[in-house]
Amino acid sequence: MRVFMGRISLMEILAKKCTTRRAKKRVLTHILLLISDIVRGEVFSENVTMQETITLNTQEQKRVMILNRILAGQLSPADAAPLLQISKRQVQRILAAYRLEGVEAVVHGNRGRRPIHRITDEIRQQILTLAQTKYAGCNQEHLRDLLQEREGIKVSRASVHRILAQAGLLAESSRKPVKYRQRRKRYVQEGMLVQIDGSPHAWLQERGPRLCLVAAIDDATGKVLSALFREQEDRQGYFELTQQLVQRYGLPLAFYHDRHEIFPKAAHIREKETVQEQLAGTRVPSQFGRLLHELGITSIAARSPQARVTC
Repeated sequence: MRVFMGRISLMEILAKKCTTRRAKKRVLTHILLLISDIVRGEVFSENVTMQETITLNTQEQKRVMILNRILAGQLSPADAAPLLQISKRQVQRILAAYRLEGVEAVVHGNRGRRPIHRITDEIRQQILTLAQTKYAGCNQEHLRDLLQEREGIKVSRASVHRILAQAGLLAESSRKPVKYRQRRKRYVQEGMLVQIDGSPHAWLQERGPRLCLVAAIDDATGKVLSALFREQEDRQGYFELTQQLVQRYGLPLAFYHDRHEIFPKAAHIREKETVQEQLAGTRVPSQFGRLLHELGITSIAARSPQARVTC
């Protein structure tokens, strides 16, 4: 927004005596022209020369418009205070300065001035030099402490971060992004998918040794189809578990399990093949994998422990 001197000011308009209808009409015309200039972004002040240009931000433009309405008698200082979000006394002080100085009274006094607490360019360059040489590899917290203890430079961690970021010296974060997995839906019919797994735990507490519970759970209903205790999770336990399951309920369509070496390797798992597997063109199945192949049970390996949790 630019401020020029080009038309009659509002103070001159109000100073004139409106004794006749023609004078009142002329004053009203000047007020309407002034308001239109404010809307277009041009405010004319009697105290600003042709060579001086003042730039106003949105908040300052709003103040000028409200102050002009007060001078025109359309608003009172009490009504303008909530609009400017200041007190009535502050409105009166700004209005008095606006009468004397014009639009310059609305501009903040610190505009264009260098902040007193700003870090000097010499200190900034010293921090950058130390961060790349003597204290290379230190994180921002450690660098701030070293600067204060050894170099006598007292700056905040945020200032260190800002200085390094402006110079492009911030290291990329090594933290991997969190992977969000969608819960797998249950199968619609009992017997289609059976989850098998082993859980080592002190099931007998202090009354016996630590055992591993090997269990088979139906995916559709959550029903425990078979379970047994073993000293550890081994293939013999899964052989016995499968035998109990088949004898009681018949053959399921598929087993859902983790990537334990007991189970067949999934096709998507890229591991180095042996020479025999390369010559045969296929992976050599494990003993439990051969059992599942003979029984016609599909083996499905979970990609993560969370994937076996159903909703």
